[in-house]
Amino acid sequence: MSPTLLIVLAVVVLPLLWSVLIAFQQLRLLEIGTASPFRSLSLDNFERVFASGELWTSLGTTLVYTAGSVILSISLGLIAAMAVRKPFRGRTFVRAALLLPYVAPVVAVTFVWRTMLSPQFGIINEAGQSLFGWAQPIPFLSEAQRTLGAFGAEFPIPTALLTAIAFEGWRYFPFAFLFLMARLGALSAETEEAALVDGASPLQSFRYIVLPQLMPVIALLAILRTIWTFNEFDDIFLLTGGAAGTGVASVRVYEFLTVQRNVGAASAQSLVLSLVLILMLAIYMVLLRKRGERL
Repeated sequence: MSPTLLIVLAVVVLPLLWSVLIAFQQLRLLEIGTASPFRSLSLDNFERVFASGELWTSLGTTLVYTAGSVILSISLGLIAAMAVRKPFRGRTFVRAALLLPYVAPVVAVTFVWRTMLSPQFGIINEAGQSLFGWAQPIPFLSEAQRTLGAFGAEFPIPTALLTAIAFEGWRYFPFAFLFLMARLGALSAETEEAALVDGASPLQSFRYIVLPQLMPVIALLAILRTIWTFNEFDDIFLLTGGAAGTGVASVRVYEFLTVQRNVGAASAQSLVLSLVLILMLAIYMVLLRKRGERL
């Protein structure tokens, strides 16, 4: 085990400890190569991070983005898994095609989405104007908010943020699809057949027989996708650049590091994000454990 232990220590543990130490030091990007780990420590970076209103704004955006993306990706994965559950001609091809959003390079898919949603030449706006009577093109990726009226009231819609959530759900639903499809393949058909014989509708059979058996897999998917989406950077940065109300916390860390050249503040905010994520996952695990005890 010694080689594996040394690799984990060098690649994971030491950089993590170094990042935590940097969060308590006044360190600029140009000083990172010559900085001593024994420099004086202070809480100035954390004071700067917490004093900035952008931290709380970015955290709120991150929570909305994470919750919406996780729910959407798992829901789409569940629908896709149920749709291809029964044998039909061409099912193998359909299953393979459903994996394309997940296996395609992120640069390629973000470029396709940016082209499709362009207000100048995008196919979405062209279809909306010609088929649905849109008065003018919608800048999906550069508009922070749009007001829609319904039932005599006006509702603010975060256009760019909802578009980013839709992209995230579309890109990662194949991951949930793979897990759920594997679990569905292991389910016994006898219970469902008996329920149908007894008069249960397909919806009731899914609600009371299939879905409870999928819940452990869905819970695992929720945990994994929450961790990954909460730390997501490349998708949101390539799609919107963090503008128009999509400035998630990871983009804020990137701005500290590259724009302000403040390594200490970037590490401090990264540490704050890690603590928030650990707290969220701890609460989630406690709720899952209580639910398991009731069952």
